[in-house]
Amino acid sequence: MTQPPQQPPNPDEPSNTPPGAPNTPPAPPAGPPSGGFGAPQDPPPGGFGQPTPPPADPFGKQPQQPPAAPPQPPTAPQDAPAGGYGTPPPPAPGSYPTPPAPQPNGYGYPQAPQPGYGYPQGPGGQPGQPGQPGMPQQAYGYPTQPMQPQFGAPQPGGDGGKKFSTQMQIIVAAAVAVVLIIGAGVIYSATSGDDGGKNEASSSGSTGGEGKGGEGSGLAGGSEKVPANTKSKVAFQVPQPVVKDIVTVEGSWVTDKAYVKTGINEINGYDRDKGTKLWSFPLAGEICTTSRHVSKDYKTAIVFQESKPTKEKKYPACNQVGVVDLAAGKLLWSKSVTSATGGDRPVSFDEVTLSGTTVAAGGTSGGAAFKLDTGAELWKPKTGADGCYDRGYAGGEALAVVRKCGTYDSPQLTIQALNPTSGAPLSSYQMPAGVEYAHIVSTKPLVVAADVGDTAGDGSGISDFFSIDAATGKLKVRIPADAEKYAGDCDSTEVEKCQNMAVGNNRLYLPTERHDGTSEYGDTNEVVAFDLDTGKLLGGRADAGDRHILTPLRMDGTSIIAYKEAPYDKGGQVVSIDGETFKQTTLMENPDDEAVRKAEKRFHIGSAELLYSDGQFYMAARSIHKPSTVNPDEKVYLVVAYGTD
Repeated sequence: MTQPPQQPPNPDEPSNTPPGAPNTPPAPPAGPPSGGFGAPQDPPPGGFGQPTPPPADPFGKQPQQPPAAPPQPPTAPQDAPAGGYGTPPPPAPGSYPTPPAPQPNGYGYPQAPQPGYGYPQGPGGQPGQPGQPGMPQQAYGYPTQPMQPQFGAPQPGGDGGKKFSTQMQIIVAAAVAVVLIIGAGVIYSATSGDDGGKNEASSSGSTGGEGKGGEGSGLAGGSEKVPANTKSKVAFQVPQPVVKDIVTVEGSWVTDKAYVKTGINEINGYDRDKGTKLWSFPLAGEICTTSRHVSKDYKTAIVFQESKPTKEKKYPACNQVGVVDLAAGKLLWSKSVTSATGGDRPVSFDEVTLSGTTVAAGGTSGGAAFKLDTGAELWKPKTGADGCYDRGYAGGEALAVVRKCGTYDSPQLTIQALNPTSGAPLSSYQMPAGVEYAHIVSTKPLVVAADVGDTAGDGSGISDFFSIDAATGKLKVRIPADAEKYAGDCDSTEVEKCQNMAVGNNRLYLPTERHDGTSEYGDTNEVVAFDLDTGKLLGGRADAGDRHILTPLRMDGTSIIAYKEAPYDKGGQVVSIDGETFKQTTLMENPDDEAVRKAEKRFHIGSAELLYSDGQFYMAARSIHKPSTVNPDEKVYLVVAYGTD
């Protein structure tokens, strides 16, 4: 489910990867992620919590007509030499292109790293420039899985990627026709079912900020309106600070007046329209993690290091929990906390969240909670006699926790809905065996993602979604999510860091993986929806269109705000997708100017913070590193902001 880079790197540009990193993704680690607790176990056969049958292939299309005569070699355009990588023949009018069923070197099979989608290949069908490792939301430096060549792609020492012969096209078309006669159109001809209540909980795919949602005069009951002119221009840019090592700058938020972004040992507020600095305040150390949730009066939570690095203490502990007043531009309070069962040493935290007036921080030493306004402790980290502790929390409209029990080689995870003021469990659901890490996608409704038995195989952390009744703790439905079909992504170990998905209308909205479109040089994908009561893949889909990729960012009322990634020669777009009809409404179209495109495409999906609000779109880095030795004078930005009139 990880995403490949948006465009091929230029040798003259500084790389976004640390110096010395290879240009092609190394093989992923053979074992579980760092910090794992033993080998994964197989999921239990049958019984309560058994997954529903996998949904039909969402890429259904009508069979293509075999050519009447052998096709003539196409004339290659100047900027796109012949040798398309496995480009399928054009579909029949009105049909939707679907690759054949996964097979060795076929669609759905791991592919070789490709240049940015829509980018022409070099002579002989080989990529014009070397690939760049993708940057999914994993631990820093986590590589993407190496890909294998796609069927029809140029092979080393080959002929530049010949297309099927006429005979082979006829054979394949006939085979596909047989399959499609049996089940074509089943998925998307289905009618949408009952929404079950249209919950307005949202799960932002990017860290830092939430939609306003709820009732309003915008699209589908949300707050976002279509600007008079959707053509955007660059509102402002914030240069990337010069550093000597990798530095975390996670966290960005939007208020009615300011765009707020973390910096190096500081947090800065910028005018939303002009980018002029409104305020700034220092922190004792580097940012470790932040909450994407913001209270109604613009407060949010952060975790940062207790001090700056020194020779004696190169890696200070992430033990400071604090609350930032984003409107006033100040740190309201910060404090550390000791464990109720672990001595006087301050506890370190991996993540932090916010629900109502409660700030909750979790980590491998347990969880703690504080009052939002004063920092008063609500509960402290504690390991029970049974070895159980709170691994991490998820906030928003409700508060939930992943509680970890058992031994290192046989962990047992429990998902609990909590009373946010006392921490008392309201309900509990025990995850299946074989789950080492669980990720809470949404707290209301309660939706959890997990890689059961380490079967996803792509580093996304997702093989299944679990829709849970928060009131009773009973499983409503378990939804299989084939990693070769769907592109959701969760941090390998953390609880509330999932992206590329949204939850609302009692539905889970997921993007499909990118796949061949009708254009010879570009990929495409769709956004589809699963019912959270039945687990069924519902009728309807939002198509990205040729050479574009759709990625959900968050909910806005009953609509989805999504980023439409563009090919190398176009600017990206922000669209609103109706959660019922899947009709798309363009909210923003970014400039096609080369310099602007170049800056936009540095912010890769999965490794950048993307926020859209009231006609303004902000793209920001989560981490920065020292300048490239190839072109040290190249301008690189921490933030690029776009605005419409």
